[in-house]
Amino acid sequence: MLSKVYRPQEVEEKQYARWEEAGAFACGQTEGQPYTIVIPPPNVTGSLHMGHALNNTLQDVLIRFQRMRGRDALWQPGTDHAGIATQMVVERQLAEQGTDRRDMSRDAFIAKVWKWREESGGTIIDQLRRLGASCDWERERFTMDDGLSQAVLKVFVDLYKQNLIYRDKRLVNWDCKFQTAISDLEVEQRDVNGHLWHFKYPIDGEEGRFITVATTRPETMLGDTGVAVHPDDERYADLIGKYAVLPLVGRKIKIVADLHADPEQGSGAVKITPAHDFNDFEVGRRHDLEMVNIFDAHGNLNEMVPAAYQGMERFAAREKVVADLEAQGLVAEIEDHQHTVPYGDRSGVVIEPWLTDQWYVDAAELAKKPIEAVERGETRFVPQQWEKTFFEWMRNIQPWCISRQIWWGHQIPAWYAPDGKVFVEKTEEEARNAAKIHYGKDVPLERDPDVLDTWFSSALWPFSTLGWPEETPELKRYYQTDVLVTGFDIIFFWVARMMMMGMHFMEEAPFHTVYIHALVRDERGQKMSKSKGNVIDPLHLIDKFGADALRFTLSAMAAQGRDIKLSENRVEGYRNFATKLWNAARFCEMNVCLPSDDFEPGNCRETVNRWIVGETARASEKVTQALDAYKFNEAANAAYQFTWGTFCDWYLEFSKPLLTEGGELAREETRACAAWVLQQILKLLHPFMPFITEEIWERQAGPKNSMLMQQDWPGSSAIPIDSEADAEMAWVIELISDVRAVRSESNVPAGARIPMRLLNGNAETLRRLEANDEVIRRLARLDSVETEGGVPTGSVQIVIGEATLVLPLAGVIDLDAERARLRTQIDKHAGEIAKIDKKLANANFMAKAPEHVIEEQRDRRNDADATRAKLAEALERLSAAG
Repeated sequence: MLSKVYRPQEVEEKQYARWEEAGAFACGQTEGQPYTIVIPPPNVTGSLHMGHALNNTLQDVLIRFQRMRGRDALWQPGTDHAGIATQMVVERQLAEQGTDRRDMSRDAFIAKVWKWREESGGTIIDQLRRLGASCDWERERFTMDDGLSQAVLKVFVDLYKQNLIYRDKRLVNWDCKFQTAISDLEVEQRDVNGHLWHFKYPIDGEEGRFITVATTRPETMLGDTGVAVHPDDERYADLIGKYAVLPLVGRKIKIVADLHADPEQGSGAVKITPAHDFNDFEVGRRHDLEMVNIFDAHGNLNEMVPAAYQGMERFAAREKVVADLEAQGLVAEIEDHQHTVPYGDRSGVVIEPWLTDQWYVDAAELAKKPIEAVERGETRFVPQQWEKTFFEWMRNIQPWCISRQIWWGHQIPAWYAPDGKVFVEKTEEEARNAAKIHYGKDVPLERDPDVLDTWFSSALWPFSTLGWPEETPELKRYYQTDVLVTGFDIIFFWVARMMMMGMHFMEEAPFHTVYIHALVRDERGQKMSKSKGNVIDPLHLIDKFGADALRFTLSAMAAQGRDIKLSENRVEGYRNFATKLWNAARFCEMNVCLPSDDFEPGNCRETVNRWIVGETARASEKVTQALDAYKFNEAANAAYQFTWGTFCDWYLEFSKPLLTEGGELAREETRACAAWVLQQILKLLHPFMPFITEEIWERQAGPKNSMLMQQDWPGSSAIPIDSEADAEMAWVIELISDVRAVRSESNVPAGARIPMRLLNGNAETLRRLEANDEVIRRLARLDSVETEGGVPTGSVQIVIGEATLVLPLAGVIDLDAERARLRTQIDKHAGEIAKIDKKLANANFMAKAPEHVIEEQRDRRNDADATRAKLAEALERLSAAG
């Protein structure tokens, strides 16, 4: 017997253990067509956040859905070694013990990291289990596994020998605290209140003439090697090709014509520091300007600057540069200036564009095939709008910096001879053999200390996790994968790079569909952040409302291209939905509605049962079509509306007379039909709410029977739809709904039973009324139903088909008072609409208000307008009542 109250905490751990013990998540249990998803591997240091919850819920919905359709489903799990993040965690632990990484050997430090991983690295995997993720955990991989490491070595060596990996001196995002290059994704752009300094550079050979440039980083002027002006800027036409003299340094720097300079910005002249600005780097290359690196790895000024500044910390140098230029009368202006400054997302220090030797991938060459694959439709993005973003990034792609100056990660398989020549091989032995062949003798080799960017190993994830470079059965069966579910922020960092590597080494894109989900924001539409204090912890919601409630909330709100505004109230609402489902199952149980092997949906005799069978078919079709189209919100809402509205609110109420007062045949048919529909509901809801549906299924079918997650998905084509039953029950629902609407809008007391007349009905309408008399009276709360007579004064009239529904309310409510109340409410909402319209018409408000505030105002206006229209309709009905 189901307990009176559904308690998720008692069910979730038990059901998950049943699934795992039964091996229900494993692939290879059917001969069906493979269906593969690779999990975006979370950082081994990570904890479940709301982005993870959304991403993995949607993946699990798809996997459970396809598994029930008979597909051989593989959801490949694993974690990423997260180079910098993991090294930071272990370094902090060492610091607490009074130890520094640099005080130990590299091998000793790596051993510490592996120990940490074994002890603490499984946190997020356990949290994914709590969410209900049905990954094939026996196949769990880690990007530093031996097998994946072999894949990384092979890819690096092969690409190097194909001239697609090379070493170059270019600008990188340099983290002065961690002393390593970092990716753009690890850079956090912050708005800061700073200054814009305008400096005057003397023109060489023209006494008293200057060219004025502006900068937010005065210290970098010590590395200037040029000034750029727009080729069409007449103010500087005579200066192009001449030289300015760099103050404080005395170096002559060339004035060049370049489109990078904007005549409308500032003076129109731009200082060029090729070694410390990404745009300037490109300008410098175009004009062959010298690249002067003025910083060391710590961000201190080096020997390339005048002696007075050498060794200074960069921000201290900034103050001295400004002071010295002011002393020389070369500061034209200092403006207060808000601008964006890059910070390391983990170090919290300002990132420095720094010229350094690094390893690079020829991304432009590897991008060609992925671009063609998307152009040909071999890989598609959902929503399609993200294809434009993909193309923009890929067609303007820059060399990919893949080296990092840390210890934790895949060490680059490159060895240097004493003369600097590099040998790239999979092992040191192979490198030594190559060096011996080159030199004709053994020479000492030193391995490159750098490790690979974490994204390098992640780019191989769809095929390395399946055993590549070995020709494994899993690789042959499950590659190409089906869909990648991910966020838009890593289309370039991960999606594009997986496509590059997949098409290069597997000659096929790693997935045919990329589903890009939106962000989860707070209820006001703001991005969640610790600084704002608006972060919602998914584990807290699971503890409070259950995993199913959170999963269903995220699914029901996952509309394509629209961010999710999440609140606890939403999750609580879907917890109530879980309770509704539980209570419906209890109702069926208490009325002996048990599954029957003899039940055939097409053989039902009772109208209400024929109707619900057809509605079940429609719901199955809607959910299936929506999931096939990755319209998770439409699928979830179709299942919700059918379960709560059609089944619970209507069918179970309609069935009560048959279950309690009907003849034996009608009662047994209704019991079997209710049980059958409940089973279909459990199947439809299972991908979204696996725990409660599995629990109810187990209680219905008994623990010896197979699990719900292993059942066949409901098919709609074989289920009959009875048009006559549909029409009759639709009429009954319309009639009851109309009466309820009038009662609600006219403030009829809930306990009051009112009379009803149905006039001018044809024979079929009268038959329907008679056949469903008890249900209509009970659900519409009527004390009498008549089909003859006139229209009493004070009656509300509603047209239903060819008939007129008459509800005499004069003796039930004060009509004048109700009309006055409605007018007051209409005026109130009209006033609110006018107030919002005025605000939205205010150009100043529209320019300054955050987007989420404007959207809130529009939503409020739409809600007020809809309510006003509804009230106006009610007033019109009451006014016509006389």
